[in-house]
Amino acid sequence: MTTNDSTPAAGSASPSADASASASVPAADSASIPAAASDSASVPAADSASTPAAASASVSAAGSASAAASASRPCADRAPAPAAASVASAPASAAASVSADDRRAVTGKRRIAFAVYVADVGRLPGLQALLRSLALTNPALCEDVVVLHPGLPDTAFDAAHRLHPRLIPRTASGRHDAFRLDGYDTVIALTPAQVVLGGIDTLLRLRTGVAAVPGPGPDGVPDPRNGIPDDGILVIQRQDLDHREPPAAARDIPESLLVPLDSRYDFRALRLRDDLAVPEDVVVLNFADTPTSCTGPAQAARARHDLDDEAFRAAYLALPGAKHPDLLLHFALPFPEGSRPPIDLVRQLAEIHRGRGHHDLAVALLGKAVAGRPDLPRCHETLGVCLMALSRYEEAETHLLLATASLDFAPRAFGQLARLAWLLGRTEDARGYALAGLESDPTDANCRAWYARTSAMVAAGGTAPDASPGEQLAHVALFAEGDENAGDKVLPEAVRSCFTADTGPDRWHQQHAHLLVDEAGLERLNARRAVIVGGGGLFLPDTAPNGNSGWQWNIPDDVLARITAPLAVFAVGYNVFDGQRYRRERFAASLRALVERSAFFGLRNHGSVARVRELLPAALREKVRYQPCPTTVARHLDPRLAGPAVREDTVLVNCAYDRAGLRFGHDYGHFLAEMAAAIRAVSAAAEVRYAAHMPADERFVDDLRREHGLTLPVEPLYLLSNDAIRDLYRSTRLVIGMRGHAGMIPFGCGTPVISLVSHPKLAYFLADIDRPDWGVSVHERALGARLAERALAVLADHPAAVADVHDRQRALWSATRDNLTLLRELTGLPDPFGGPGRVPDPVVPAPRPASDRDRPSRHPGRAR
Repeated sequence: MTTNDSTPAAGSASPSADASASASVPAADSASIPAAASDSASVPAADSASTPAAASASVSAAGSASAAASASRPCADRAPAPAAASVASAPASAAASVSADDRRAVTGKRRIAFAVYVADVGRLPGLQALLRSLALTNPALCEDVVVLHPGLPDTAFDAAHRLHPRLIPRTASGRHDAFRLDGYDTVIALTPAQVVLGGIDTLLRLRTGVAAVPGPGPDGVPDPRNGIPDDGILVIQRQDLDHREPPAAARDIPESLLVPLDSRYDFRALRLRDDLAVPEDVVVLNFADTPTSCTGPAQAARARHDLDDEAFRAAYLALPGAKHPDLLLHFALPFPEGSRPPIDLVRQLAEIHRGRGHHDLAVALLGKAVAGRPDLPRCHETLGVCLMALSRYEEAETHLLLATASLDFAPRAFGQLARLAWLLGRTEDARGYALAGLESDPTDANCRAWYARTSAMVAAGGTAPDASPGEQLAHVALFAEGDENAGDKVLPEAVRSCFTADTGPDRWHQQHAHLLVDEAGLERLNARRAVIVGGGGLFLPDTAPNGNSGWQWNIPDDVLARITAPLAVFAVGYNVFDGQRYRRERFAASLRALVERSAFFGLRNHGSVARVRELLPAALREKVRYQPCPTTVARHLDPRLAGPAVREDTVLVNCAYDRAGLRFGHDYGHFLAEMAAAIRAVSAAAEVRYAAHMPADERFVDDLRREHGLTLPVEPLYLLSNDAIRDLYRSTRLVIGMRGHAGMIPFGCGTPVISLVSHPKLAYFLADIDRPDWGVSVHERALGARLAERALAVLADHPAAVADVHDRQRALWSATRDNLTLLRELTGLPDPFGGPGRVPDPVVPAPRPASDRDRPSRHPGRAR
């Protein structure tokens, strides 16, 4: 069935209000989580022979733009560990997490902490055994550990600080203050009398009430009639306590909040006497009320965690499998004096530094390790990549060439060499490196992509545009090719459409943002009428990192200062993820230079405006303006899109998996289950299809089918032309998207959207259009019910939803037109729209024949 958009009065009602978050969440999710770490992916186990032997959830997606701005605060790259704080104070994680970009108030991401009450110094050895057991049994897990205490001196926790990088002492009046732990959504309360013997992932995925093991009966077996003991484990969802007086003790937990846990999560050692073995499935062993004189298997299990620091570090480092980056850094460094650490451990630590943007630290580690060792190809490859990220290109090329000596690593190293040569404008060399990689492994996708890209560049090298350089605009942006992100293909064309009707090479000189701007590049830029930088999330540190700017445009400050052509930054976004870490010093210095040099500096949402202003001196802050992403006003830029759309009864869904640990934290299994429920509900009203912006997005379809038995047809947008992408988004009735441009492109085409908020930029956009209720956090407890309710409300009154989109676009287009008036003075170009830019009155099209539904211009959807 197809429908035509009608045009009721603007300002019609937006999708319906939120559903109540009352659904119960299962104790465990079946789907695997992309990364267990709260802020970065776990480090995989080393894989060479040199490895040591194996020894608030229902927060709305966004408030107003000002609320989003007020939630932000500048963070130092490194901060000292906090001193003891009051229990009511906001969490101040240790150095490992303070440097992270914290936007939980915008994304709704859950903050999880362990809480342990230590009544006196005599309980400190128990705390230390608990911390060791937690690390040794859950090596890929690292959340804040808040130690509640009655006022012990800071020095009392020195030994505990050595056992955990995110230990936070806080004064408290008793264990019940775990119910009042501000700044956290989920609190797992433990005691110094416990040790952890198994994985606790299931506890981390609990989402409702207060979970606990009921008190023991006369035979020691838990009995719900005996209430909740004050010395057992508690998993507290603080959202459920927000409107109540927190319990004074565990026994005061209301029955309506209680979620019973199996006894294996708080197994009493008293049940074992002296001779019984600890059951294999016990996760937490509790020694409360157990005489210290007792002996036997239970005491032996605890004694295994009474280790000195050296033995504990060695035990952790010898564990097989993935390890959390914070824990691995904390226990591995500094290396013992005079020791020669295993080379694979050094490489793993360097990869952690690399992932956090600390490429200089990675180079320092690896430089010592590979000195005089040409036989370490994997280390040379990592070192080469880190040197490239510091813009030390000659050294990087040397180490990458050393890595090509290994048949196992040659394809990867040649792919990096191709990228390096391309960055430096050595296209023929890049093509040669890519070809060498294909000769090593004809199936290597990265080398094949570089070979295709550079071959096309070589073929086009002799083709000159008809226009003279002085008549062109230079465009600095990301220009996606092949199977790369569909949003990054549509965006550059949309930017150019704001300035000229002709968006091709005759009017535009293309400068990929990642290419080094050298003297020749500077000359080419200055020869143009103006330089337009944008749009897109260029202010992101870890996509093609470089040491020249600290963000995606690879331009040294001294070269930037010598740009004489008018410079405009247009619709760029501050794209840092919630919880992402990066070094701000180089970025902040480059940002100041860029703002000083720019004649126009416009960012694509007010959230980005606020974040960037934080990093600027007061004198430059007012230069930062709001310029919406031009994809959001596509109906005003492209006459084809101005009239009413002919729509099919489809709903498109999109998800993203880059930096999955930052997007989902511990909640991926929950997200997948809730999405399955929502899709089943929406499928009753429309066909649900999946819109993949890049191949990696299709993981959602695979996981959904494997875990929940649902199969969705796939629309591979990365294979479509820009017009076909817009046509697809214009012909559907609703888009539920996680990628930024999976919301902005359909919105710009006049299609209602619901955002799956896993990144601040989605909430920022919804705040800009004053529709925060069009977003649902991926961490929302009742995500499935809430999403289904909103989607069905849109489909039930679709003309009103479309009219609301059109109404929201008016303000964005007005801001864009005002900015383009200023920019025309800068560029000297005529107005490509020839008037006030009003979308013409719609003309209702004739009904579309059924034979036209196949849309031969785009790739047919394929089931996965």
